[in-house]
Amino acid sequence: MSAENAFAFPAGFETREIATNGATIHVRAGGAGPDAVMLHGYGESGDMWAPMAAALAPGRRVIMPDLRGLGLSSKPPDGYDKKTQAGDLAGVLAALGAGPVDLVAHDIGNMVAFQFAAQHPDRVRRLVLIDAPVPGVGPWEEILKNPMLWHFRFGGPDMERLVAGRERIYLDRFWNEFSADPARFGEAARQHYAALYALPGTMRAGFAQFAAFDQDAEDNRAWLATGARLAMPVLGAGGEKSFGATMAAVMRAAADDVHEAVVPDSGHWVMEENPAATIAMVRAFLAGAG
Repeated sequence: MSAENAFAFPAGFETREIATNGATIHVRAGGAGPDAVMLHGYGESGDMWAPMAAALAPGRRVIMPDLRGLGLSSKPPDGYDKKTQAGDLAGVLAALGAGPVDLVAHDIGNMVAFQFAAQHPDRVRRLVLIDAPVPGVGPWEEILKNPMLWHFRFGGPDMERLVAGRERIYLDRFWNEFSADPARFGEAARQHYAALYALPGTMRAGFAQFAAFDQDAEDNRAWLATGARLAMPVLGAGGEKSFGATMAAVMRAAADDVHEAVVPDSGHWVMEENPAATIAMVRAFLAGAG
């Protein structure tokens, strides 16, 4: 399958470049009905959600931005803390005239989604966070001790020079080590994302996403210290061979109505490794069946 076919969105989906909050955000949107927003993480782009969009769009408008600095969004010099990126999302939704949304996120998208829900609790009907921790929330310090997460502290000009022209080598490490079966993260997808991450400024921006984690943890802890908690239904889901039930455990530290799910036979890359189960899980929860 070609990369173009692998990331084909349903007929009627459109792309827009939305200037907001000091960035220009590349957004795919289509379908009709209540709004559902999908946020991607590192190593992918909003394209990861193409199969989810096809499943949800008959009854919803599905909105899939690229995070600032990643995919086809602009690469500003700063603003990679997740509180600022929640502002990016607010601007996107305002430009699209969106009302309250169901918010689904994976990886670093979780961190942006958490901040958006914290800042705008009245704008999130249901929240789905998949397979990544949230800085400063729950067992964050213990999670940081995992040696597989060395890349959280990897970045800066010298590291940018090391990976320049070798983006595929660097990204293969993530796709292989965080998969239950690396073969399920197919060659078409690898080529597609490697080309996006080779665009000027993208690796710098990707490193900046991780470098902001200390600020993100400070911002989230400050919010928790006020006694605030998320009240909307939250689904904490992890890949069976990855974060598993820990995702729900993280969210119980910050939310009152937490539902737990595990994507079977999958590592971190749930939309690549077991898209059918992931789509069924999300559809059921957004429909109120979980």
